[in-house]
Amino acid sequence: MKDRLYFIDSIRVFAFLLLILFHSALPFVNYNWEVKNEEKSDLLLSIVLWFHQWRLPLLFFISGVGIYFSLKTRSILKFIVERFRRLFIPLVFAMLFTIPVQVYVEYVQKGRVTGSYFEFYPSVWDFVPYPAGSLTWSHMWFVVYLLSFILILIPLFSILKVPIIEKYKDQFSTLLSSKYLLFLVFLIQYYNYYEFYLAYPEQGSLVEDWFVFNSSITYLILGYLFASSSQFWDNCERYRKTTLTIAGITSALLFIQYYLPNVLPKKEGMDAQVYFFLDALQIWSIILTIIGFAKKHLNNSSTILNYLNQAVFPFFIIHQTIIVAVGYWIVQLKVSVLTKYLLLSCCSTIVIYVLYEYVIRRTKLTRFLYGMKNE
Repeated sequence: MKDRLYFIDSIRVFAFLLLILFHSALPFVNYNWEVKNEEKSDLLLSIVLWFHQWRLPLLFFISGVGIYFSLKTRSILKFIVERFRRLFIPLVFAMLFTIPVQVYVEYVQKGRVTGSYFEFYPSVWDFVPYPAGSLTWSHMWFVVYLLSFILILIPLFSILKVPIIEKYKDQFSTLLSSKYLLFLVFLIQYYNYYEFYLAYPEQGSLVEDWFVFNSSITYLILGYLFASSSQFWDNCERYRKTTLTIAGITSALLFIQYYLPNVLPKKEGMDAQVYFFLDALQIWSIILTIIGFAKKHLNNSSTILNYLNQAVFPFFIIHQTIIVAVGYWIVQLKVSVLTKYLLLSCCSTIVIYVLYEYVIRRTKLTRFLYGMKNE
């Protein structure tokens, strides 16, 4: 495949920007998060639970696609250096200079800290992990996992660059993209649910987080494998209405049985197996649907897309810190949950844009620290 897949850029932008809407909702639901609103919304929690099922699988799938195309034009060594520069350095910078703001806000709201931020900040350099201390990767766990997967899979990526092996890999990807097998890929994630979901609840800690770890690396590998298959992209577009129907049916069933009651399975049994099957099918159907409609309607370049495609990673790095900081003040307002949510989403988006446009993208140093390409 030689032509740039602009719809992949569109999906990447959509997936990252969706995080602003997602995280802006967390102060208003019963969810373990940095800043909390006194009043909670059960309906909003149901929507959050639904989004949470597929937002990260989509991101890891698109990341796998990106790895494939990056390796098409780079040697393994250049690929590693490029990922180190664009992922590891922003991770360290964020942990030391960006994320501490949200830890401070959380500790202030909980009454653990009473002094100014400048009095609090030196505690970061004690290197005591959160929640006992102030050092955490917080939402940058996604980058930690992504870097870990890349390091683990480098031997596989190296082998698959050998022409004869790459040929067989492409044939396998094409086979897996066929009409019927494509719909059965969700069974891989069903196995992850069956084997790891109950034993290893989601943590984002990298250690003993086997459900999230195996699920995430599964979608990344699938993205890498399918990226080379024209048949995969074409079938996503061809069957987009079918996958939309499947996604709609599975989502409706999951909402009725699990999301609206805000109860997910906690123990083994038939109820858990039904959930595993429906959720795995829902996630894969939503991914295929998004790809299919994006390929049909968003497969073209534009000035806005080019701008946002550069902006989304810096947006990702600062978005949660901004939402927590702005949210601290908004949750104190005497207005409805819906009004607070809309205010938080809009105000955070404006602040994120202003910081990116007038600070981050303006200098070589800030572009480097936030993982951007050189102009």
